Amino acid sequence: MTPEQQAAYVMAQSASALIEAMGMLSENLQRVKNGESLAWNDEEFNSLITKYGIGSNDVIGFYQK
Repeated sequence: MTPEQQAAYVMAQSASALIEAMGMLSENLQRVKNGESLAWNDEEFNSLITKYGIGSNDVIGFYQK
């Protein structure tokens, strides 16, 4: 994979994580509005970094291959 392709992949993964996080946030906001408990906690939001492989060590390792 070229460096440009690697960068595009990291950007796509980041966008995917952001989209999922926005959906999770939206669900939480709806639940707050309805007086319900939150569906997603901080740990679950943070797990998106691992799920999409966008942590600093993941990205650095990706470029060192």
